[in-house]
Amino acid sequence: MKSIIVGTAGHIDHGKTALVRALTGVDADRLPEEKRRGITIDLGFAELDLGDVRVGFIDVPGHERFVKNMLAGAHGIDLVALVIAADEGVMPQTREHFDICRLLGVSHGLVVITKTDMVDEELLLLVRAEAEELVAGSTLSGAPILSVSARTGEGVEELKAALRETALKVPPRSSEQVARLPVDRAFTMRGFGAVVTGTLVAGSVAEGDEMELLPAGLRVRVRGLQVHGQKVERALAGQRTAINLGGIDVQQIERGLVLAPAGRLLPTQALDVQVDVLESAPRPLRSRSRVRVHLGAAEVLARVRVLEDSGEIAQGKMGFAQLRLESPVVALPFERFIIRSYSPQVTIAGGRILDAHAARHRGREMEQTRSRLETLATGDGVDEFAVFVEMAGERAVRRAEIAARTGWTDEVLEDAVRRAKEAERVVEAEGVYVAKSVFDRLANDALEEIAAHHKREPLERGISRETLRERRFTHAAPEIFRALLSHLESVGALVSDKEFVRAASHTLSLTPSDVMLRSGLEKVYREAALEAPTFEEAVARAGGAHHSREHTRKILQLLIDDRSLVRVSPDLFFHRAALDSLIASLREYAAEHEPERMIDVSTFKEIAGISRKYAIPLLEYFDRERITRRAGDKRIIL
Repeated sequence: MKSIIVGTAGHIDHGKTALVRALTGVDADRLPEEKRRGITIDLGFAELDLGDVRVGFIDVPGHERFVKNMLAGAHGIDLVALVIAADEGVMPQTREHFDICRLLGVSHGLVVITKTDMVDEELLLLVRAEAEELVAGSTLSGAPILSVSARTGEGVEELKAALRETALKVPPRSSEQVARLPVDRAFTMRGFGAVVTGTLVAGSVAEGDEMELLPAGLRVRVRGLQVHGQKVERALAGQRTAINLGGIDVQQIERGLVLAPAGRLLPTQALDVQVDVLESAPRPLRSRSRVRVHLGAAEVLARVRVLEDSGEIAQGKMGFAQLRLESPVVALPFERFIIRSYSPQVTIAGGRILDAHAARHRGREMEQTRSRLETLATGDGVDEFAVFVEMAGERAVRRAEIAARTGWTDEVLEDAVRRAKEAERVVEAEGVYVAKSVFDRLANDALEEIAAHHKREPLERGISRETLRERRFTHAAPEIFRALLSHLESVGALVSDKEFVRAASHTLSLTPSDVMLRSGLEKVYREAALEAPTFEEAVARAGGAHHSREHTRKILQLLIDDRSLVRVSPDLFFHRAALDSLIASLREYAAEHEPERMIDVSTFKEIAGISRKYAIPLLEYFDRERITRRAGDKRIIL
């Protein structure tokens, strides 16, 4: 069975509550003060079964002082019943309520002229013409206009039929986002504990779900659910839902909190929005204006920064703006909101969110900012995903951040990622996403830095990864940096050598003097065998004393890089051939002394023909290389 939410709208004392009672038999005025004063002060609720459609009514107050309460319920409606009393016609709150519904994107509805038993036919026709004029040019233009008397019952059955017919035309709610229920009421039920109610605007909620009340960050568990007064195991988007919560006291809950899956969404205090200013607004919407923003069931104060060159959005016009909120809210792209002036409290604008976690915008970037917002306003999910990734720059964005920023389900997010990658707009690395254009720029930066290093240090085998990262990639996500080097290596642009990288085209450029020094050092160490000289002694023997220490160190490093020499300790180097010969001798000794394969320092010195000065560093090196393993004062030859 299809479920929809119908919201009443209209001026005070135009018979909204009486109409709901005539349709459902339920008096939606539940507060003692409402009974005493005879007016609706807060939201009221009722249900109506129309066979193949289940209607949940939200009855809203019509008095101008209670528009705040009206807005807390209006966010979740699928269809509006615009109520106009036949004896008064269109009044100020009729227009304001209608403007609010239009700004909230409510595109389905009907007009109900009430109290028809109190006027003659001529006045009824006049009010009908007034109603047609009010809705002309809007989405309700051509909507059914019905005449009803709640007192006599005249027209009630026709209204039910029209409600059913209109409700069947309402499209189902999107299933792309995770569950969200803006709380419009909280109370305690004896024997059950805390209960919250609201319209489930997206997703579904089931018994046992772990949820979170945001922006407070209160973790709760769903203990039970009711829809239309009936216990259910799962509630679906579009249903008025009462949820019994465990793990929380009702005093911690207030109207405006949002119930969502635990750990999925994040609060925000900066929204990039597309604003539609009413023609009836007293003045343009200007930067630095302090306003009241109504989002979901919440009201929060905010400062406006208009993102248009003029610094204002005129009456009857649309434009981009940023709302800097004075307290956190939960918001997602394409959610609708209402803006009311700070004082006096009058509805002046509304619109939809484009970026719910916006950054501050610099003046020189305004054209680029507007271009991105235009893409968000007109694009699809892939555009939305790609723009959010582009805005993150080289910092990149993680999967959890995109999930919180969009509210998408895992399936929708995965599809957006796949399509963005196929379109080569995004690169993924270990669950982190960066724009393809940014990735390509970083790749060029890396190659430029490596080439510059080779030019500065032609004798070095390359640049260390950490040095490269510190010089060009301090703001880049580490996952992106690793993916970047891997990509450049895969396309043959660079070569990795342990912790160093070099350009694939890089070759050592040695002068004749360097070649002689390199050959001389290699010869000195080869002839010294296991009685290796100090570095300074080796340089002197090789005839390189006229070179600087830094330069000779680089030549020595070349011998280490091509594995001619081995660094055994910080200042002790041996020729590879000498070490290989010693290792062979050790293993020959081990084979003759099976199964113990043990050796002490004294025996090692005899086998190698060296003094303790060389024996201890060599044994420690062999331990590190797993050629030997220390066992007390002796070692096992492996």
